[in-house]
Amino acid sequence: MELNYTPQQTAFRAEVRDWLAANLPREPLASYDTREGFEQHRAWEAKLFESRWSMVMWPAELGGRGSDLIEWLIFEEEYYGAGAPMRVNQNGQLLLGPTLMEFGTPEQKQRFLPRMAASLDMWAQGWSEPNAGSDMAAITSKATLDGDHYVINGQKTWSTRAIFADWLFGLFRSEPGSSRHHGLSFVMVPLNAPGVTIRPIKALNGKDAFAEVFFDDVRVPVANRIGAEGQGWHVAMATAGFERGLLLRSPARFQATARKLVELYKANRESADRDPSLRDAVLETWMGAEAYALSAYYTVGRLSRGEQIGAESSINKIIWSELDLKMHETAMRILGSRAELLPPVESDAAGWLEGFLFAQSGPIYAGTNEIQRNIIAERMLGLPK
Repeated sequence: MELNYTPQQTAFRAEVRDWLAANLPREPLASYDTREGFEQHRAWEAKLFESRWSMVMWPAELGGRGSDLIEWLIFEEEYYGAGAPMRVNQNGQLLLGPTLMEFGTPEQKQRFLPRMAASLDMWAQGWSEPNAGSDMAAITSKATLDGDHYVINGQKTWSTRAIFADWLFGLFRSEPGSSRHHGLSFVMVPLNAPGVTIRPIKALNGKDAFAEVFFDDVRVPVANRIGAEGQGWHVAMATAGFERGLLLRSPARFQATARKLVELYKANRESADRDPSLRDAVLETWMGAEAYALSAYYTVGRLSRGEQIGAESSINKIIWSELDLKMHETAMRILGSRAELLPPVESDAAGWLEGFLFAQSGPIYAGTNEIQRNIIAERMLGLPK
């Protein structure tokens, strides 16, 4: 595949590159799994928004630039290529945002999307429960209708950055006696509402990356529901498609990691070449990242022609999660015992351990890869259950 860009796309790339060169933070931001780092990233997101770089593919009236998906891919390539900070409001901007675009009312779009683009509102996801992880249809948290409000009771867990977020979106069982995929509603809940309790859950690196959220008679306006009553599963599956597809994990993110891995190999080539399989592993992951990028352009081309991407997003999710894991495993092998040093470290080991620990979760979140393989087998290949 040969990529040829139009003069407009080339000019767009130059504009992105120039803005990043002039505005990138001079010092790395603290981890967004800390309060200090979270607020630093929120301020960076606000700066992106001021110049309409926060959500380039959103309509201008909602805080974006009205760019198409090709320009979004270009923006991502320049953003990660420049070493810009990781995006902290991904749950809102990349998952809930597209969901609101598709299913939200005009009032909901005007109320939530501009604030989301500016990161004035930070979002957490409320899917998993103690007995409903990979099997999301087993959700038991309830939203009981009371006039023009829902009264919410139950618990969500593994909510990424919920300890610092302002809002949570999730599925709640709103029809008494319903089961499985039926009778669920997709509701947005302010995390400062009376009756909400948030308890942090530490990640492998010891930081408060997750939280469990408890709801005790929390009153939420029915106007905060996205989609029709009892149709939450349909809405959530669209959100899951965004999560597994291109938006949450753009190819540029993995291309940047692959380039770093090549440099790590070059810097440690004398010791790395004692194991010939390491060179092959580096080459394989670099090729994988490039193949994923080309696949993304192909997918965007299909979407621009009006085609739909459904169960294929499961293939995408397996590719990026296992690629990320393979790249970080290879880095750990190159570094040897130095790979176990926690930050801050003044060496080429810095950052690889953090990335390795996070990569372990890739085959689990956004739907376990085992479930994704079942989806591919049943819905794409037509194999029996």
